[in-house]
Amino acid sequence: MAARSDAGRLRPHNEDSIGTDAAIGLAVLADGMGGYNAGEVASGMAVSLIMSGMKTALAGIDPGELDAMNGERLGVRMLRDQVNAANGAIFNAAQSRKECLGMGTTLVAALFYDDRVSVAHLGDSRLYRFRDGKLDRLTRDHSLLQEQLDSGLVSKEEARASQYKNIVTRALGIEKQADVEIRSFDVLPEDVYLLCSDGLNDMLEDEEIRLAVETLGANLQLAADQLVELANENGGRDNISVILVKVRQGSRAGRGLISRLMSSFRK
Repeated sequence: MAARSDAGRLRPHNEDSIGTDAAIGLAVLADGMGGYNAGEVASGMAVSLIMSGMKTALAGIDPGELDAMNGERLGVRMLRDQVNAANGAIFNAAQSRKECLGMGTTLVAALFYDDRVSVAHLGDSRLYRFRDGKLDRLTRDHSLLQEQLDSGLVSKEEARASQYKNIVTRALGIEKQADVEIRSFDVLPEDVYLLCSDGLNDMLEDEEIRLAVETLGANLQLAADQLVELANENGGRDNISVILVKVRQGSRAGRGLISRLMSSFRK
């Protein structure tokens, strides 16, 4: 895994937060919003709580759970539990602290295990997959602009200049219950997964992103740095955050801590 976050060219500070832990196969990215510095608080809480909560949840798994649930069911459940816990903490902080009133954050979190990845998603931060030279977006934005695109009210060309580009329809911490979308996908050796805030994809076309990952994918940190630099060169109008995850070659490609726990308990 490799990551980079940058304030961009125009914003006075960075309200994005990122976290990675290759040992448990977890990557989390959040783009905060609301009030002076409150977005930074919300995104930071989301990432830290989900990262620490997932480690605790994994450490607390018992053999009975492992035998009763397959990897995907267990992974999805743990991911949903940690997102909901983070949502409650952010919501309560926003209600109790005047300076944080109305704060929230987008979220994209990916948990890799058992040659699968489960993705939790709210808002317009994205997850892409680069496979066999092709870049596919695996998340659909929860935004007013995406709804307009889906209904045919605007074209892709019109969407680039839309005034509704940054209006999200789902976010973490805005309401008591998080309306999180979780989907799971197969992973293959040599896949590269990109988590990003809208500061990247608003500045770069998907083809520019694809070319950067294809050209520099052998060095994930160099690829992450290059994506941020390209976004800044194209204007850098927002905070820019990227996480790149490459699936290792081999028969256990993509296997995370859930599989290792299962193996150890069954010895």
